[in-house]
Amino acid sequence: MKIVYDDIMRESYDNTPAGAPGRLDSALQVLRESPGYEFVGARAATEEELLRAHTQDHIDSMKHESDVYHGGRLYRVAIVAAGGAIRTAEIAYAGEPVFGLIRPPGHHASRASCWGFCYFNNMAVALLSLQSKGLIRSALVLDFDLHVGDGTINILGDREEFFIYNPHGRGDDEYLSVVKQVLDRAPSVDIIAASAGFDEYIGCWGHNLSTDAFRRIGRLVYEFAVEKCEGRRFGILEGGYNHEDLGINIRAFCEGLQGY
Repeated sequence: MKIVYDDIMRESYDNTPAGAPGRLDSALQVLRESPGYEFVGARAATEEELLRAHTQDHIDSMKHESDVYHGGRLYRVAIVAAGGAIRTAEIAYAGEPVFGLIRPPGHHASRASCWGFCYFNNMAVALLSLQSKGLIRSALVLDFDLHVGDGTINILGDREEFFIYNPHGRGDDEYLSVVKQVLDRAPSVDIIAASAGFDEYIGCWGHNLSTDAFRRIGRLVYEFAVEKCEGRRFGILEGGYNHEDLGINIRAFCEGLQGY
């Protein structure tokens, strides 16, 4: 299974929990030490690619904020995250399960604004890139982050060809039952994508889901993909702030995404 990543992701680019030093270290260690994972590089998104999801004013505002407050680092990392999401989606379209180990997260970035540690909407940029190339018409986004992906809804929610679900439930069994019901009712699409937030974890802000629950979510995404979108599936990192356990949680989701 491929993991899309660039070493720029290790840079601390702002003072938010998402940009904190060391946040991805356990994920890098666990995935590199586990058999079957191949790391492939990301690239920077172009301004043309960003403009499919965002206004020019928003892009210019992010450049300004980055230059004034972050020495230019924030914008550099953010466009590589968006480009990494595009590459993740392209690999998935070709038929391989893949995970984008990227940051900053993106699901709180709307067309003309952002909040919640997000700057550009990686998921929307990736899916609109596939659509612009004629590779997909429709997609389903399963956002299992602790927080609703309001930015993704803002950008894609009014388009009838995109389906966005933010499941909720208390404890593994209830939460997974909701995810299964959502996916069972969902229509066939060209690709399924997971905004993979791990802050619902029992040891993180949500105090809710076990590591095994993330594997089971991945397995449900796998089953949906096999049945309803020719196996095309991917995930990209959103939240998750327990640095020590982020790696095992991402690996568990990736195992499920492969059908384990």
